[in-house]
Amino acid sequence: MIDHAKEAAVMKSLATAAGEAGASATEQRLLAMQAWLAQDMMALECELQNLRGLKVNPERAKASARYLLASGGKRVRSLCVLTASRLRPGADPQVAREVAMACELIHAATLLHDDVIDEGSERRGRAAARVVYGNSASILGGDHLLIEALRSVASGSQPQLLNSLLDAISQIITAEALQLGWRGRFEPDRNAYRRVIHGKTAVLFGWALAAGGGLAGVSQGERSALKNAGLALGEAFQLIDDVLDLDGDPSRTGKGLFTDLREGKLTWPLILAAERIDGFTQQVRRCMDDDDLDSQVMVVQTLQRCGALDATRALARERVEFAVQELQVLPAGDGRDALELIAEAVVDREA
Repeated sequence: MIDHAKEAAVMKSLATAAGEAGASATEQRLLAMQAWLAQDMMALECELQNLRGLKVNPERAKASARYLLASGGKRVRSLCVLTASRLRPGADPQVAREVAMACELIHAATLLHDDVIDEGSERRGRAAARVVYGNSASILGGDHLLIEALRSVASGSQPQLLNSLLDAISQIITAEALQLGWRGRFEPDRNAYRRVIHGKTAVLFGWALAAGGGLAGVSQGERSALKNAGLALGEAFQLIDDVLDLDGDPSRTGKGLFTDLREGKLTWPLILAAERIDGFTQQVRRCMDDDDLDSQVMVVQTLQRCGALDATRALARERVEFAVQELQVLPAGDGRDALELIAEAVVDREA
């Protein structure tokens, strides 16, 4: 059993020590948060790596799933669950980890499926699972992770969470199908983009925060605020992903530039530029057709000149500010502080 009171004391003492050493306020909070959740995150990582049937199973589908999980990741969705579960004392840490693991497994499953659909060759700085094990194995591996995610939630005796998770998975699949329908025929459409990112990214963030808060016993109003904050946080996360695909550092992001651009996916910077510059839509389509690096670089230069990249970052910041405002209904303390820090990290990230 984790001693949360002891951890809270450690969190405060570490923040004080960091301040005395001259660390910035953000650095102090990051250090304290790492110490606060270290036990839970380490236990979660061990459970992910030793997931039932994956550790020594030679079957290619399960090996594909194991390969992706072993590649690491930011674990930000799991972090949302664990942090929200600390808003009030009393949540069972094992149940919280099982729910956090479900979030991570669903996310991993979508990555396995996405790389097959998008014909992705790189993920998290190394060859995509589909390149190593094949498309069929990756699809089945993703299916296996979805089943394991549902088992993780069901084992925690939380039937209401299982029902809401099934709804979240349904929305994710619907959004993926919508995105597939728009793929390869770049047609700027704000409403279509919003529908895609709501289901593909935001819904799981919203579920993670609401589920974690539910485990902590927050009120219905507080749980609703957590869900709203999670949805906004997920939108911000995807907006920053859009920017990083065009203007990120591959050594930090773990995948090559212009992946979404080459596939003709709707991303917010491209939509904004198409609205601002005559002929930009045709420029993007030509870039898709010839897969020429110079053409891709010219697209990014156009985005920089018209301010589309900066505007996308600004919108992500607005969504984070909305999320932080929603969090103000929660009880003040380490839990709310940590959630605010996660929100800030989402919009300031470079990977």
